[in-house]
Amino acid sequence: MVRKHNVEKKHKGMVAGIGSVLMDILIREDDFFVEKTGVQKGGMTYVAPDVIDKILSLSSQTPVMVSGGSACNTLIGVGKLGGMARFVGKKGQDRMGELFTEELKSHQVEPLLFTSSSPTGRVLSVITPDAQRTMFTFLGASAEAQPAEISEKCFAGADIVHVEGYLLFNKELIAAALKAAKSAGARISLDLASFTVVDQSKDFLDELAEEYVDILIANEDEARAFTGYADEEKALKVLSEKSEISVLKIGERGSLVCCGGQMFNISALHGARIVDTTGAGDLWASGFLYGLANGCSPAQAGELGAWCGYEVCRVMGAKIPEQGWERIRNHFSI
Repeated sequence: MVRKHNVEKKHKGMVAGIGSVLMDILIREDDFFVEKTGVQKGGMTYVAPDVIDKILSLSSQTPVMVSGGSACNTLIGVGKLGGMARFVGKKGQDRMGELFTEELKSHQVEPLLFTSSSPTGRVLSVITPDAQRTMFTFLGASAEAQPAEISEKCFAGADIVHVEGYLLFNKELIAAALKAAKSAGARISLDLASFTVVDQSKDFLDELAEEYVDILIANEDEARAFTGYADEEKALKVLSEKSEISVLKIGERGSLVCCGGQMFNISALHGARIVDTTGAGDLWASGFLYGLANGCSPAQAGELGAWCGYEVCRVMGAKIPEQGWERIRNHFSI
């Protein structure tokens, strides 16, 4: 039974988000390099900072460093599209934390950041020739966000609150965020983030989706882990029973969006060489949520999401360059 959004609200257009404050470290390596790390390719593993340092020491590549974190990437995309955006998280009192804050502001995202004496978090992404990324995450200060810090005021004025699935590892924090977002009268969007997250949080995730989530976003692996179905139609049916709007991203074939019993098949864009899939799902969510918050139909929002996901795959990292944003804005007359 899909939970109806029962808060009468005026159209606001703001997308707020909560997630981990992380700096992304990107390197290119082959499949053999990933095998040597001992983790499953394409997943995400939490590690101590010395593990990241050790992996970097084994690589001959020069790393690229940019601000990151799933929800942060999505909110920056919303800001670049010209939408109202706010990001909630926790940073360290260090230079990385300062750079993170400065980057949010430069992309028209309102920072609402708590601070900790611990260092700002970071994530190493190993990108293989097939453009897949395998992630090693040190949460640092972001892991110290406290449920008591999250209140309705964090999401005041938001039309949609976007929650990254990685917060499922902190049950008290994600529960506080969802309750606060609901109290603020916002629709709640949840991106399942990684099949490893879903595998380890299945029962808890099921409860949260039923009670709070209005927009549920998953890729094929995450949907399979959550629903138990590899068949796309069956998986999407289960997702649609949990939320008003459900999304199943199917890679180069595009995405399936279900809303009110209708399914929309959103085609992926092709043409340019795919360089790196880092941030593809995050930026897809940027376009989709921006669209929904600004009056687009689910199908129109899905098309905008497809463009954003495509443009970020043309470059290394989760930041679309200005030329890409110009192409998106011109196509959609934003």
